[in-house]
Amino acid sequence: MSKPSATGLQRLINATGYSIQGLKAAWRHEAAFRQEMVLLLILTPVAFLIGESLTEVALLLTTLFLVPLTELANSAIEAVVDRIGSEHHPLSGRAKDIGSAMVFVALVLNTLVWLLVLCQRLTS
Repeated sequence: MSKPSATGLQRLINATGYSIQGLKAAWRHEAAFRQEMVLLLILTPVAFLIGESLTEVALLLTTLFLVPLTELANSAIEAVVDRIGSEHHPLSGRAKDIGSAMVFVALVLNTLVWLLVLCQRLTS
């Protein structure tokens, strides 16, 4: 069954509501998402303190926000795979592993960028 196709402002209102529902569901059901959001809230002001330019602050914030974004995608993949069935299937395992790898890569990128900016800050 398809959703009624709203247009204009109503479509934007509907989409915002669905997005808020998704954020609430992630917060309620995904411990990793909650942890990443707490870190995001703590580190956002730190980005403004250690970034020496708006470009550095933007880079720090971008990599910081990538982590919960990839966690949302990973959680969506896991929910769909779990919805399909509980029996083990190699493709289901692969999908979940790739989703987990996506979060891992975002965490590594975030860590590298923050370390590079901190090293530059400490050596200048």
